[in-house]
Amino acid sequence: MTDYVMLNPEEHKDLRIDVSHSADMGDGVNFAMTFPFEFRNVQGHYPIFFQKSGDSGEFYPVALFGFEPGENLFLDEDGWTAPFQPAMIRRQPFLIGFQDQGPDIKEKKAVVTIDMASPRVGTVDGEPLFLEHGGTSNYLQQVTQTLELIHQAHEHSEKFVKALLDHDLLEPFSLNVDLEDGSSHQLLGFYTINEQKLQALSGSTMQSFNEHGFLVPAYMILASHSCIRQLISLKNKTRSV
Repeated sequence: MTDYVMLNPEEHKDLRIDVSHSADMGDGVNFAMTFPFEFRNVQGHYPIFFQKSGDSGEFYPVALFGFEPGENLFLDEDGWTAPFQPAMIRRQPFLIGFQDQGPDIKEKKAVVTIDMASPRVGTVDGEPLFLEHGGTSNYLQQVTQTLELIHQAHEHSEKFVKALLDHDLLEPFSLNVDLEDGSSHQLLGFYTINEQKLQALSGSTMQSFNEHGFLVPAYMILASHSCIRQLISLKNKTRSV
């Protein structure tokens, strides 16, 4: 269960955030949402696929961390082993919320909210949110910047996915993973870009994709699939321990 409340410097002046990474801190997930603005960094470490929301039926890009639910192969006793974590991992335990500005103002104000039920939240260890004599900490400023990036990235990501769907570029992806110990796993429920259809797009469509910032992210997704080999290697290591 989550318990998001609007961050308040008076009520939350003593809070500290544990920024370590572990399954106990909520990092035991096998994928996380990602955005085109960070694909260049993500694709060097994680395969990028698409998931389809069961509620809305909408597609969204994800960075893959493992082959099974709850499996994050980038976690060990020292924390997160990859040098880059997607923004949706870095922002924890915060989210952007929206607050009414008054009866005569339709547009809601974006505010920072914090999940008070998160195991990261405490008052003893971790990064402070507010300074002793007023003002926000460097850590909270960095978190706020990350949340702003996420907020701005949603619209571009939705347009990116729509362009892919409009040109019938998404297709289901499945993978049979055979491990060194003789066991096997099947990766199901993900989607990717059909490379042949992408390359067959007309010159004008390619130009439009490029102008809207869709072309490079599309090829970054395809390039990221080389990271599957690293995931398999990490999975084999867990079986050999």
